[in-house]
Amino acid sequence: MKKIALMILIAALLASTVSAYAVEPVGEDILQVTAPSAVLMEKTSGSVLYEKNSHERLAPASVTKVMTLLLIMEEIAAGNIAYKDQVTCSSYAASMGGSQIWLEENEKMTVGDMVKAIAVVSANDCAVAMAERIAGSESAFVTRMNERAEQLGMADTHFMDCTGLTDDDNHYTSAYDIALMSRELLFHEDIKDYTTIWMDSLRGGESALTNTNKLVRFFDGATGLKTGFTKKAMYCLSASAMRDGTEYIAVVMHEQTSAERFESAKALLSYGFANFELCSLRAPEALPPVAVELGETNSLQPEYSGQAGMLVEKGAAKDLSYEIVLPESLVAPIDKGARLGEVIVRSGDEELTRVPLLAGSAVERLTTFKIYGKLLLKLFGK
Repeated sequence: MKKIALMILIAALLASTVSAYAVEPVGEDILQVTAPSAVLMEKTSGSVLYEKNSHERLAPASVTKVMTLLLIMEEIAAGNIAYKDQVTCSSYAASMGGSQIWLEENEKMTVGDMVKAIAVVSANDCAVAMAERIAGSESAFVTRMNERAEQLGMADTHFMDCTGLTDDDNHYTSAYDIALMSRELLFHEDIKDYTTIWMDSLRGGESALTNTNKLVRFFDGATGLKTGFTKKAMYCLSASAMRDGTEYIAVVMHEQTSAERFESAKALLSYGFANFELCSLRAPEALPPVAVELGETNSLQPEYSGQAGMLVEKGAAKDLSYEIVLPESLVAPIDKGARLGEVIVRSGDEELTRVPLLAGSAVERLTTFKIYGKLLLKLFGK
């Protein structure tokens, strides 16, 4: 419903979009999580529901490959590589230890199969081969990993390789940072075609694969994501799961046993599903255009700003209503991104939040000559 009153619009422009229903993270006394460092995050909103030493810098082992997979998926999304492209294994990639599929020097495998091997069995040889294919060398790829980490706000992260094999003290991250890069990876929906595989094979069935993430088989809604282990890092896990359109990321680090990491992740994910739900911050009806006076165009299409969903306590998302607050008209010029109004989201009589509506494009003001031209057209035009 459009609002005309200027005072309402001004109030809308100044109003805070922080919800009174914003979810606050609970402390370690609420859940039985044995890991010394852990975090639970909802994917769409990025809300943190639980944290325990979540910014402590620790060795991540093969959970490092979340960033490796993210860069691969971004290259695919950008069209720089394709799943069907052939990648040749170098002698260096073939020499990797730890988890691998025993690629031989000069052996060729598609990008899709290498992604599968990295996601399912944490193949170090494939991770390095993909790093070399994308950046020319593993070291150049690691530079890109650190640059991407900085872009994502991963303040407690520094990578030294693309596999997590190193025991270098300068190779570290935190549970919170792992959640950040895991969230970004999960926005590439294609990755779940690989991270949800329980058993599969490569090389025409000659190489069997079984997922190192046991939750993929035993936890309802599991979507991934990555396990890790070294003697220094101990047992690590970034686990993700989705139910009813809500997806959570549970990160546990430095667990003493593999079983404990899965139990801790299950406890975190179950807590999220049991206590919270995601409500849409987009009205079901289309946003109406706003008329523009004295502009190069006669109307302007508003666009939503910010996240598409908001995490609330169970039950708060029932009986949602959306009030679209926009002026009947505006006077040019209008800058792209200028705030035009807002959508007020309510649950029953309670206001949940206000979502800004911005100008989807700029509208220049008509010149005096064009204004006269339009007037003449109205007077004498047919």
